[in-house]
Amino acid sequence: MNSIRPNVRAMAGYTPGEQLNDPDIIKLNTNENPYPPSPRVFEAIRSALTGDKLRKYPQPFGDTFRRTAAQVLGVDPDGILIGNGSDDVLTILTRTFVPEGGLIASPTPSYILYRSLAEIQGAKFETVPFSGDWQLPSPWPVRGAHLTFLPNPNSPSGTALRSDEVERLAADIGGPLVLDEAYADFAEWNGLSLVKRVKNLIVTRSFSKYYSLAGIRFGFVAADPAIIRELNKVKDSYNCDVLSLAAATAAIADQEYYSDLRAKIVATRGRLTVALTELGFTVTPSQANFVWCRRSDVPVKPIYEQLKARKILFRYMAYAGYGDGLRISVGTPAEVEKLLAELRKIV
Repeated sequence: MNSIRPNVRAMAGYTPGEQLNDPDIIKLNTNENPYPPSPRVFEAIRSALTGDKLRKYPQPFGDTFRRTAAQVLGVDPDGILIGNGSDDVLTILTRTFVPEGGLIASPTPSYILYRSLAEIQGAKFETVPFSGDWQLPSPWPVRGAHLTFLPNPNSPSGTALRSDEVERLAADIGGPLVLDEAYADFAEWNGLSLVKRVKNLIVTRSFSKYYSLAGIRFGFVAADPAIIRELNKVKDSYNCDVLSLAAATAAIADQEYYSDLRAKIVATRGRLTVALTELGFTVTPSQANFVWCRRSDVPVKPIYEQLKARKILFRYMAYAGYGDGLRISVGTPAEVEKLLAELRKIV
Protein backbone atom coordinates (compact mmCIF):
# COMPACT_ATOMS: atom_id res chain seq x y z
CA MET A 1 0.00 0.00 0.00
CA ASN A 2 1.34 3.41 -0.96
CA SER A 3 -0.14 4.99 2.18
CA ILE A 4 2.29 3.19 4.50
CA ARG A 5 4.78 5.65 5.98
CA PRO A 6 8.10 5.49 4.10
CA ASN A 7 10.17 5.07 7.27
CA VAL A 8 8.05 2.07 8.31
CA ARG A 9 8.32 0.50 4.86
CA ALA A 10 12.11 0.94 4.93
CA MET A 11 12.75 -0.52 8.39
CA ALA A 12 13.59 -4.17 9.04
CA GLY A 13 11.69 -4.30 12.35
CA TYR A 14 12.64 -5.91 15.63
CA THR A 15 13.00 -9.71 15.63
CA PRO A 16 12.20 -11.33 19.00
CA GLY A 17 13.97 -14.47 20.15
CA GLU A 18 12.58 -17.76 18.89
CA GLN A 19 9.56 -19.12 20.75
CA LEU A 20 9.38 -22.73 19.56
CA ASN A 21 6.25 -24.71 20.45
CA ASP A 22 8.10 -27.80 21.59
CA PRO A 23 7.98 -28.94 25.24
CA ASP A 24 11.22 -30.87 24.82
CA ILE A 25 13.24 -27.74 24.02
CA ILE A 26 15.70 -26.54 26.65
CA LYS A 27 15.00 -22.84 26.18
CA LEU A 28 17.96 -20.65 27.09
CA ASN A 29 17.52 -17.94 24.45
CA THR A 30 15.28 -15.18 25.84
CA ASN A 31 16.48 -14.76 29.43
CA GLU A 32 13.30 -15.84 31.17
CA ASN A 33 13.55 -16.85 34.81
CA PRO A 34 13.77 -20.67 34.84
CA TYR A 35 11.69 -20.87 38.03
CA PRO A 36 7.94 -20.28 38.49
CA PRO A 37 6.51 -17.05 39.90
CA SER A 38 5.71 -16.61 43.57
CA PRO A 39 2.72 -18.65 44.80
CA ARG A 40 1.18 -15.29 45.72
CA VAL A 41 1.00 -14.47 42.01
CA PHE A 42 -1.23 -17.48 41.30
CA GLU A 43 -3.43 -16.57 44.28
CA ALA A 44 -3.76 -13.00 43.02
CA ILE A 45 -4.69 -14.14 39.50
CA ARG A 46 -7.30 -16.56 40.86
CA SER A 47 -8.77 -13.75 42.94
CA ALA A 48 -8.84 -11.44 39.89
CA LEU A 49 -10.91 -14.04 38.04
CA THR A 50 -13.66 -14.00 40.66
CA GLY A 51 -16.70 -11.76 40.86
CA ASP A 52 -16.99 -9.07 38.22
CA LYS A 53 -13.37 -7.92 38.13
CA LEU A 54 -12.93 -8.86 34.45
CA ARG A 55 -16.12 -7.03 33.49
CA LYS A 56 -14.78 -3.68 34.66
CA TYR A 57 -11.86 -1.59 33.45
CA PRO A 58 -8.60 -1.92 35.39
CA GLN A 59 -7.04 0.94 37.34
CA PRO A 60 -5.74 3.22 34.54
CA PHE A 61 -2.60 4.23 36.46
CA GLY A 62 -2.17 1.05 38.51
CA ASP A 63 -2.55 2.83 41.85
CA THR A 64 -2.41 -0.34 43.96
CA PHE A 65 0.72 -1.52 42.21
CA ARG A 66 2.34 1.91 42.48
CA ARG A 67 1.73 2.12 46.22
CA THR A 68 3.07 -1.39 46.78
CA ALA A 69 6.12 -0.88 44.56
CA ALA A 70 6.88 2.48 46.18
CA GLN A 71 6.88 0.90 49.63
CA VAL A 72 9.08 -2.01 48.54
CA LEU A 73 11.54 -0.01 46.44
CA GLY A 74 11.66 3.25 48.41
CA VAL A 75 10.48 5.50 45.59
CA ASP A 76 7.66 8.05 45.23
CA PRO A 77 4.42 6.37 44.06
CA ASP A 78 3.77 9.47 41.93
CA GLY A 79 7.10 8.76 40.26
CA ILE A 80 5.96 5.42 38.77
CA LEU A 81 4.40 4.76 35.36
CA ILE A 82 3.01 1.31 34.54
CA GLY A 83 3.44 -0.41 31.17
CA ASN A 84 2.58 -3.52 29.18
CA GLY A 85 6.12 -4.85 29.52
CA SER A 86 9.26 -2.72 29.47
CA ASP A 87 9.08 -2.48 25.67
CA ASP A 88 5.80 -0.59 26.10
CA VAL A 89 7.36 1.93 28.48
CA LEU A 90 10.34 2.39 26.14
CA THR A 91 7.83 3.16 23.37
CA ILE A 92 5.97 5.64 25.60
CA LEU A 93 9.26 7.38 26.40
CA THR A 94 10.15 7.62 22.72
CA ARG A 95 6.76 9.03 21.78
CA THR A 96 6.96 11.56 24.62
CA PHE A 97 10.46 12.92 24.11
CA VAL A 98 11.46 12.37 20.48
CA PRO A 99 10.00 14.44 17.62
CA GLU A 100 9.94 13.24 14.04
CA GLY A 101 13.43 13.92 12.72
CA GLY A 102 14.79 13.95 16.27
CA LEU A 103 17.77 12.06 17.65
CA ILE A 104 18.09 8.96 19.84
CA ALA A 105 21.49 7.78 21.08
CA SER A 106 22.65 4.52 22.62
CA PRO A 107 25.83 2.54 23.21
CA THR A 108 26.50 -0.44 20.98
CA PRO A 109 26.32 -3.42 20.95
CA SER A 110 23.14 -3.35 23.03
CA TYR A 111 19.38 -3.86 22.79
CA ILE A 112 18.44 -3.74 19.11
CA LEU A 113 14.88 -2.53 19.82
CA TYR A 114 16.23 0.99 20.37
CA ARG A 115 16.95 1.35 16.65
CA SER A 116 13.47 0.10 15.78
CA LEU A 117 11.89 2.66 18.12
CA ALA A 118 13.85 5.44 16.41
CA GLU A 119 12.84 4.22 12.96
CA ILE A 120 9.16 4.01 13.89
CA GLN A 121 9.33 7.56 15.24
CA GLY A 122 11.07 8.80 12.09
CA ALA A 123 14.07 9.81 14.18
CA LYS A 124 17.81 9.48 13.67
CA PHE A 125 19.66 6.84 15.67
CA GLU A 126 23.28 7.32 16.67
CA THR A 127 25.37 4.73 18.46
CA VAL A 128 28.47 5.05 20.62
CA PRO A 129 30.73 1.97 20.66
CA PHE A 130 31.56 0.32 23.94
CA SER A 131 35.25 -0.14 24.58
CA GLY A 132 36.77 -3.62 24.44
CA ASP A 133 36.05 -4.06 28.16
CA TRP A 134 32.47 -2.77 27.80
CA GLN A 135 33.03 0.72 29.18
CA LEU A 136 31.74 4.06 27.87
CA PRO A 137 33.83 6.97 26.63
CA SER A 138 33.94 10.02 28.88
CA PRO A 139 32.78 12.58 28.02
CA TRP A 140 29.91 11.11 26.02
CA PRO A 141 30.39 12.21 22.40
CA VAL A 142 26.74 12.66 21.32
CA ARG A 143 25.24 16.06 22.03
CA GLY A 144 21.66 17.18 21.58
CA ALA A 145 19.95 13.78 21.71
CA HIS A 146 16.29 13.96 22.59
CA LEU A 147 16.63 10.61 24.36
CA THR A 148 19.61 8.47 25.35
CA PHE A 149 19.13 4.77 26.11
CA LEU A 150 21.61 3.05 28.43
CA PRO A 151 21.00 -0.64 29.16
CA ASN A 152 22.51 -1.52 32.52
CA PRO A 153 23.30 -4.41 32.81
CA ASN A 154 23.84 -4.52 29.10
CA SER A 155 22.79 -7.19 26.64
CA PRO A 156 24.50 -9.17 25.17
CA SER A 157 27.49 -8.66 27.46
CA GLY A 158 25.81 -8.81 30.89
CA THR A 159 28.17 -6.07 32.06
CA ALA A 160 27.15 -3.11 34.23
CA LEU A 161 28.50 0.38 34.76
CA ARG A 162 29.07 1.80 38.24
CA SER A 163 26.62 4.31 39.72
CA ASP A 164 29.13 7.17 39.50
CA GLU A 165 29.59 6.46 35.78
CA VAL A 166 25.83 6.66 35.24
CA GLU A 167 25.66 9.95 37.14
CA ARG A 168 28.54 11.32 35.09
CA LEU A 169 26.80 10.36 31.84
CA ALA A 170 23.55 12.00 32.99
CA ALA A 171 25.49 15.20 33.69
CA ASP A 172 27.34 14.98 30.36
CA ILE A 173 24.24 14.71 28.18
CA GLY A 174 21.93 17.05 30.09
CA GLY A 175 18.88 15.60 28.33
CA PRO A 176 16.81 12.59 29.42
CA LEU A 177 18.83 9.44 30.15
CA VAL A 178 16.88 6.17 30.17
CA LEU A 179 18.56 3.58 32.36
CA ASP A 180 17.10 0.35 30.99
CA GLU A 181 17.29 -2.00 33.98
CA ALA A 182 15.62 -5.14 32.64
CA TYR A 183 18.33 -7.21 34.39
CA ALA A 184 19.18 -4.96 37.33
CA ASP A 185 17.69 -7.28 39.95
CA PHE A 186 20.54 -9.71 39.23
CA ALA A 187 23.23 -7.02 39.48
CA GLU A 188 25.27 -5.62 42.34
CA TRP A 189 23.41 -2.27 42.35
CA ASN A 190 20.55 -0.47 40.59
CA GLY A 191 19.65 3.08 39.68
CA LEU A 192 16.45 3.57 41.68
CA SER A 193 18.36 5.34 44.45
CA LEU A 194 19.61 7.91 41.92
CA VAL A 195 16.19 9.01 40.65
CA LYS A 196 15.48 11.50 43.44
CA ARG A 197 18.66 13.50 42.95
CA VAL A 198 19.38 13.00 39.21
CA LYS A 199 16.35 14.70 37.68
CA ASN A 200 17.05 13.72 34.08
CA LEU A 201 17.42 10.01 34.94
CA ILE A 202 14.57 7.67 33.99
CA VAL A 203 14.75 4.04 35.17
CA THR A 204 12.80 1.31 33.35
CA ARG A 205 12.09 -2.15 34.74
CA SER A 206 10.74 -5.44 33.40
CA PHE A 207 8.85 -8.23 35.16
CA SER A 208 9.86 -10.74 32.47
CA LYS A 209 13.23 -11.69 33.97
CA TYR A 210 13.51 -11.48 37.74
CA TYR A 211 9.80 -11.87 38.50
CA SER A 212 9.14 -14.86 36.18
CA LEU A 213 6.29 -13.03 34.44
CA ALA A 214 7.32 -12.87 30.79
CA GLY A 215 3.92 -14.30 29.82
CA ILE A 216 2.00 -11.64 31.76
CA ARG A 217 3.64 -8.54 30.18
CA PHE A 218 4.35 -5.88 32.77
CA GLY A 219 6.97 -3.22 33.33
CA PHE A 220 7.28 0.21 34.87
CA VAL A 221 9.16 3.49 34.84
CA ALA A 222 10.58 5.28 37.88
CA ALA A 223 11.38 8.96 37.41
CA ASP A 224 10.73 12.43 38.75
CA PRO A 225 6.95 12.84 39.22
CA ALA A 226 6.98 15.80 36.81
CA ILE A 227 8.20 13.45 34.05
CA ILE A 228 5.65 10.77 34.97
CA ARG A 229 2.79 13.29 34.62
CA GLU A 230 3.82 13.91 31.00
CA LEU A 231 4.28 10.20 30.24
CA ASN A 232 0.78 9.47 31.53
CA LYS A 233 -0.61 11.76 28.82
CA VAL A 234 0.96 9.56 26.13
CA LYS A 235 0.31 6.02 27.36
CA ASP A 236 -2.79 4.10 26.29
CA SER A 237 -5.72 4.72 28.64
CA TYR A 238 -5.71 1.17 30.04
CA ASN A 239 -2.35 -0.23 28.99
CA CYS A 240 -2.24 -2.86 31.78
CA ASP A 241 -5.06 -5.31 32.35
CA VAL A 242 -6.56 -6.63 35.58
CA LEU A 243 -4.53 -9.85 35.53
CA SER A 244 -1.15 -8.22 34.88
CA LEU A 245 -1.72 -5.63 37.60
CA ALA A 246 -2.75 -8.31 40.11
CA ALA A 247 0.22 -10.51 39.22
CA ALA A 248 2.78 -7.70 39.29
CA THR A 249 1.52 -6.35 42.63
CA ALA A 250 1.69 -9.78 44.24
CA ALA A 251 5.12 -10.47 42.78
CA ILE A 252 6.80 -7.27 43.89
CA ALA A 253 5.37 -7.71 47.39
CA ASP A 254 7.03 -11.12 47.78
CA GLN A 255 10.68 -10.09 47.87
CA GLU A 256 11.69 -13.00 50.12
CA TYR A 257 10.62 -15.56 47.51
CA TYR A 258 12.44 -13.82 44.66
CA SER A 259 15.55 -13.22 46.74
CA ASP A 260 15.87 -17.00 47.09
CA LEU A 261 15.46 -17.44 43.31
CA ARG A 262 18.08 -14.78 42.68
CA ALA A 263 20.59 -16.62 44.85
CA LYS A 264 19.98 -19.83 42.88
CA ILE A 265 20.38 -18.08 39.51
CA VAL A 266 23.54 -16.22 40.53
CA ALA A 267 25.07 -19.47 41.83
CA THR A 268 24.22 -21.31 38.60
CA ARG A 269 25.58 -18.39 36.58
CA GLY A 270 28.88 -18.77 38.39
CA ARG A 271 29.05 -22.51 37.72
CA LEU A 272 28.15 -21.98 34.06
CA THR A 273 30.86 -19.34 33.69
CA VAL A 274 33.53 -21.61 35.17
CA ALA A 275 32.48 -24.61 33.05
CA LEU A 276 32.37 -22.63 29.79
CA THR A 277 35.81 -21.22 30.54
CA GLU A 278 37.15 -24.72 31.09
CA LEU A 279 35.72 -25.68 27.69
CA GLY A 280 37.75 -22.95 26.00
CA PHE A 281 35.22 -20.13 25.81
CA THR A 282 36.01 -16.54 26.73
CA VAL A 283 33.17 -15.55 29.07
CA THR A 284 32.47 -11.92 29.91
CA PRO A 285 31.77 -11.50 33.66
CA SER A 286 28.00 -11.07 33.89
CA GLN A 287 25.70 -9.23 36.28
CA ALA A 288 22.57 -10.46 34.47
CA ASN A 289 20.76 -13.80 34.22
CA PHE A 290 22.72 -14.81 31.12
CA VAL A 291 26.33 -15.07 29.98
CA TRP A 292 28.04 -13.89 26.80
CA CYS A 293 30.79 -16.15 25.50
CA ARG A 294 33.06 -16.24 22.45
CA ARG A 295 35.86 -18.28 20.96
CA SER A 296 38.93 -17.25 18.97
CA ASP A 297 39.91 -20.76 17.82
CA VAL A 298 36.74 -22.05 16.16
CA PRO A 299 33.56 -20.41 14.79
CA VAL A 300 30.65 -20.43 17.24
CA LYS A 301 27.72 -20.42 14.83
CA PRO A 302 28.11 -24.16 14.10
CA ILE A 303 28.03 -24.78 17.86
CA TYR A 304 24.74 -22.87 18.06
CA GLU A 305 23.31 -24.83 15.11
CA GLN A 306 24.38 -28.23 16.45
CA LEU A 307 22.88 -27.59 19.86
CA LYS A 308 19.67 -26.27 18.32
CA ALA A 309 19.43 -29.55 16.39
CA ARG A 310 19.73 -31.27 19.79
CA LYS A 311 16.86 -29.13 21.13
CA ILE A 312 18.97 -26.76 23.21
CA LEU A 313 18.21 -23.18 22.22
CA PHE A 314 20.22 -20.03 22.96
CA ARG A 315 21.16 -16.93 20.96
CA TYR A 316 23.84 -16.56 18.31
CA MET A 317 24.64 -12.87 17.82
CA ALA A 318 27.07 -11.08 15.52
CA TYR A 319 27.99 -7.39 15.69
CA ALA A 320 30.01 -5.42 13.17
CA GLY A 321 33.40 -4.63 14.69
CA TYR A 322 32.82 -6.92 17.67
CA GLY A 323 32.62 -10.34 16.08
CA ASP A 324 30.12 -12.95 17.13
CA GLY A 325 29.26 -14.90 20.23
CA LEU A 326 26.70 -16.92 22.12
CA ARG A 327 24.30 -15.47 24.68
CA ILE A 328 23.13 -18.22 27.01
CA SER A 329 20.36 -17.69 29.57
CA VAL A 330 20.91 -19.16 33.02
CA GLY A 331 18.52 -22.10 33.32
CA THR A 332 17.95 -24.56 36.11
CA PRO A 333 20.97 -26.58 37.24
CA ALA A 334 19.62 -29.58 35.30
CA GLU A 335 19.18 -27.54 32.11
CA VAL A 336 22.66 -26.06 32.40
CA GLU A 337 24.20 -29.48 33.02
CA LYS A 338 22.47 -30.85 29.91
CA LEU A 339 23.82 -27.92 27.89
CA LEU A 340 27.34 -28.50 29.19
CA ALA A 341 27.15 -32.24 28.56
CA GLU A 342 26.24 -31.64 24.92
CA LEU A 343 28.90 -28.94 24.56
CA ARG A 344 31.55 -31.36 25.79
CA LYS A 345 30.64 -33.70 22.93
CA ILE A 346 30.99 -30.90 20.37
CA VAL A 347 33.89 -28.75 21.50
